Amino acid sequence: MNIFLTLDYELFSGANPGTVENTILLPTRKLLEVASKYDARFVFFVDSGYLEKLRQYTDRYPTAKKDYDAVTAQIRELDAAGHDIQLHIHPHWEDCTYDDNGWHMDTSRFRIHHFSEAEIEDIVARYKKVLTDIVGDKVFAYRAGGWCLQPFAKLGPALKKHGIWLDSTVYKEGYNSSATHFYDFRGMPDKSYYRFEDDPVYEEKEGYFHEVPISTFKVRPLFFWKFAWTKKFGKNAHKVFADGIGAGGTSNASMLRMLTRPSNALASMDGLRASLLEKAFVANKRHDPQGNFVVIGHPKAVSPYSLQKLDHFLHALSQRGDDRVTTFSAYANTFIV
Repeated sequence: MNIFLTLDYELFSGANPGTVENTILLPTRKLLEVASKYDARFVFFVDSGYLEKLRQYTDRYPTAKKDYDAVTAQIRELDAAGHDIQLHIHPHWEDCTYDDNGWHMDTSRFRIHHFSEAEIEDIVARYKKVLTDIVGDKVFAYRAGGWCLQPFAKLGPALKKHGIWLDSTVYKEGYNSSATHFYDFRGMPDKSYYRFEDDPVYEEKEGYFHEVPISTFKVRPLFFWKFAWTKKFGKNAHKVFADGIGAGGTSNASMLRMLTRPSNALASMDGLRASLLEKAFVANKRHDPQGNFVVIGHPKAVSPYSLQKLDHFLHALSQRGDDRVTTFSAYANTFIV
């Protein structure tokens, strides 16, 4: 089985996005310490809109330049070490501003679909260029900010024009409809890889786009009650390194569903969810032994506890030796076949 450990490399989108050091750089270094023990590589989906906007302020504000230099230096180090650097778009950065007091966040246009087709094409072009200016022409994969990928027909032409042909956004039974978010992946193919054209929920065998979905597994409501309790009362081991605040986005209906009946949970290395990595892996391998296992994570959600659980998971994999932690770049030729 091919295992992809993917991380959305980003600040928070709430009023306090967090500091670069504690929210991105430090937890990423902590993750690398674990990965290096097992010669594992991550796939980093970099929030390039943040970098593009930050770069606009580097001439006026020394703090912006310091942050930009630090983040781009780490991205270069990640690339040099063989980790994937791929495209993650949160278009609300178009409306955010920066001054001596830091960021002033505006998430009124959180979804890329709040923009016109011409604006979307411009955003994809600029945001991809931010990454290629750092790591070269290696960017071909995409993950939508907040999973807001649909309606894909409005976004797809821009991705295609700029050489983005692989997506890893969708997940089984994924659905959310809130003031800021919308996506509906219900009815997607029950596969760990397929191709599509105009809608990621419908497979088209000759489609231009390749989908490698985030893996899921069944979880009982008790876990989400435990998750809520730990978030409010958990000990220091559960405290994340990050110092920002998220903007939310999960609808009340989705939250109620998770707390009252079994649901599909994402395979995740974040926080308490990391305790279920092995369970998620076993369930997915039983279902499709030769398929792909895609884990999602965020440096901003890393805690000492989640690092320990990731370490345990990678250690167990190393003992078995029959599964492979890889990157999209390393496996790209197989997807294209």
